Amino acid sequence: MTRNFIKLAGASLIVLVGSAHITMAATTVTFWHSFNPEKPNGQALEKIIDNFEAANPGVEIKPEFIGNYNDIVAKLQAAIPAHREPDAVIMEVTRYGLFADRGVLTDLTDYVNNDPLKEDLFGFAREVGVFEGKNYIVPFNSSTPVLYYNKGIFERAGITGEPTLKTYDDLLKVSKQITDKLGDDGITGIVAPGQFARWGLVMDNDSDLIDSKTGEILLDSANTIEAYQWMASLVHEYHVASPDGVTDEKKGGRDAFLSGKVGIMMNSTGNYVRSKKALGDDLGVLPMPCNKVCSVPIGGAGIGILSTAEQDVKDAAYKFISFAASPESNAIWFSGTGYMPINKHTAEQNLAKEALDKQPGIDIAINQLDFARGRPRPPVVTWMRASEYGLWEAMALGQRDVKDVLSEFATKTREEAARLAK
Repeated sequence: MTRNFIKLAGASLIVLVGSAHITMAATTVTFWHSFNPEKPNGQALEKIIDNFEAANPGVEIKPEFIGNYNDIVAKLQAAIPAHREPDAVIMEVTRYGLFADRGVLTDLTDYVNNDPLKEDLFGFAREVGVFEGKNYIVPFNSSTPVLYYNKGIFERAGITGEPTLKTYDDLLKVSKQITDKLGDDGITGIVAPGQFARWGLVMDNDSDLIDSKTGEILLDSANTIEAYQWMASLVHEYHVASPDGVTDEKKGGRDAFLSGKVGIMMNSTGNYVRSKKALGDDLGVLPMPCNKVCSVPIGGAGIGILSTAEQDVKDAAYKFISFAASPESNAIWFSGTGYMPINKHTAEQNLAKEALDKQPGIDIAINQLDFARGRPRPPVVTWMRASEYGLWEAMALGQRDVKDVLSEFATKTREEAARLAK
């Protein structure tokens, strides 16, 4: 009896050791991202990860919500020298160039070229991941800015039917009417443009911040200055946009629109599901204005792999990246968030079809693709974007002259670009 017990115990130990070996052999990929698990974006991501792990039992994706894109850049810069960096990371499409240039990100060119997925991605989705001829990220959440408006506020202000909002003058006229009619109720006409919308408004004024092809700094070009002068005037001259949206783009801007306190907001397609949930049938969606030309920036982020990851981890991480860009996963993401499809076959999925049928306006960003462009991604862009916030605040609040600020900013950006190139 004792001998049988010993045999049984020995057999059990072998099973336990075998199980432990299997567990230890599983590959874990630590993945930093910017999607709050309590929000629709984070919930859609969790579903994609669950589906991937179910299909790939030998791989565990360990997601870590870090914060917004700026938070990821800051934390990654701090983590690298401390050897605490993740294996994979979400990187905003204009800021990954800094890390690619420094050898932080793995060159994914061979992975992408050998992946049948490559042919299924839209052209813009293939292009935005390329820096200096090499592929460093694969898009996950792609977006353009669109124009959201509150139909209920428009009706209360006496604006009936679908509004014409194609030029700066159109936007200002409607914003004035809303503010004049409803200002006593604490309602303003338009959200002070956030940085993504500011970039879009510069582009539809036939300019850019940095030329995406040549790298020329355009911050002090005439059309860029004109665009910033108009945007700043919404706040400090015409008072149709609250200063709160300047000092806090999320709470004072986006959240004010979602709570029914503002008539117009220009923001990412990634805010569609949240806006629809907040406003319901009162939500209207239009393309961005075409003040001088029709042109919108492609935003969002892609997933990159850290060069310090072990080879088996890199292989597992790319397997997840490819899975996340598949039609099935992309349909989950598109329908649950409003971010644009990146896969040509996403629209064939039932989830995507249902979203297009039942969520009016979710297709606006797709319809803008004919005049959407990738933005520059050299290392200086990260510095430029971080610096722009404070300068915008000074211009919008009327503390400094727009032309003076942008002329000085352009000079400093050229100097920083030269320093980084050394």
